[in-house]
Amino acid sequence: MAAGRLRLRVVTPTRTVVDADVDEVTLPGALGALGILPGHAPLLASLRIGELSYRAANRERWLALQWGFAEVAGDEVTVLADVAEQPSEIDLEAARSDKAQAEAALKTAAGGEFEGQRAKLEASVTRITVAARR
Repeated sequence: MAAGRLRLRVVTPTRTVVDADVDEVTLPGALGALGILPGHAPLLASLRIGELSYRAANRERWLALQWGFAEVAGDEVTVLADVAEQPSEIDLEAARSDKAQAEAALKTAAGGEFEGQRAKLEASVTRITVAARR
């Protein structure tokens, strides 16, 4: 790895999505966005549904992320996510359908069902946004 860079690894239960040297990473932390640059202090953070972005060689890339954890140790960023999708992997029509279903279900949902549908809506909006970045 070149000096002044980070090693980013994004892993799901079924595969490695990203394993690359990058200049910076932005994570969807549970309490807000986390910007990671080389030399960052050690960190362990829980992640929420949202966009993970990273920049390498002046090119920005995005992933749709759903839940997980991130560890920053030295100049290595390791993300363990339930789901991580690149823009080219997202079925835009399915994401739009999921969004419409979640919006309709939220009108009558209560309790735990409400939280589940809200998460489904947030995930589908994130997937639509990331897919548009193709």
